[in-house]
Amino acid sequence: MESHNYANTTEVPPRLSIVLPAYNEEGNIERAVREALAGAAKAGATCEVVVVNDGSRDGTARILKSLEAELGARLRVIDHPVNLGYGVALRDGFRATRGELVFYTDSDNQFDLGELKDFMPLMEDHDVILGYRVDRQDPWLRKFVSGGFNGLSSLAFGMKVRDLNCSFKLFRGDLIRALPLDTPDFFIDTELVARIHRGGYRYVQRGVRHYPRTAGKSTVRPSDVPRTLVSLARMWMRLRREPRGVERAQGSSA
Repeated sequence: MESHNYANTTEVPPRLSIVLPAYNEEGNIERAVREALAGAAKAGATCEVVVVNDGSRDGTARILKSLEAELGARLRVIDHPVNLGYGVALRDGFRATRGELVFYTDSDNQFDLGELKDFMPLMEDHDVILGYRVDRQDPWLRKFVSGGFNGLSSLAFGMKVRDLNCSFKLFRGDLIRALPLDTPDFFIDTELVARIHRGGYRYVQRGVRHYPRTAGKSTVRPSDVPRTLVSLARMWMRLRREPRGVERAQGSSA
């Protein structure tokens, strides 16, 4: 893995870091990076974009190299030589950020990052803003399975979250960089929300428009459901064994 430690740089940290995990997104990645910067500008925030190229086998790396040359310090790229999983990509991306606030989304351009301007003011009174998809543009089976999973997970962890897997989330930077996360795959969305809830952090949910994917394809399949249910059970047992306050001890309070 090619990674960099930006925490010790003397540069003034940006107000916002945007993390974009990417796997075989050659048709999306340039637009995703540019719209991330445009969304931050619309929100009035200085910004860095951190892309984690998670072992892409298409032209994603080539496009990112060209963008790095053009955008300089506004774009930071972490390269995984092989695909390590969505959760690993997000964790590496979070650790590389320097921003006071950290936002993440997928590189598939299914959100309008201009909506960040409505999320940013809410951080004055909250630690985390959780997006939920309005008029979700996914096949009905995926929406059905997702709805069942949201209900089961909320019941298991004693919370009421509308859309756990919505990749439109904004955090205090110190919190997300310190939050103890170890899930390697897509279950990381559930783990981080469960830990935020368990840690007593202040979070609010807000709707965001969802748009059809116009390039590339999702790697999430209904066949992932059994593995996800096993992950849910393991996380439930792990949190029961862990002492209360683990999240607060590692993630600083507001």
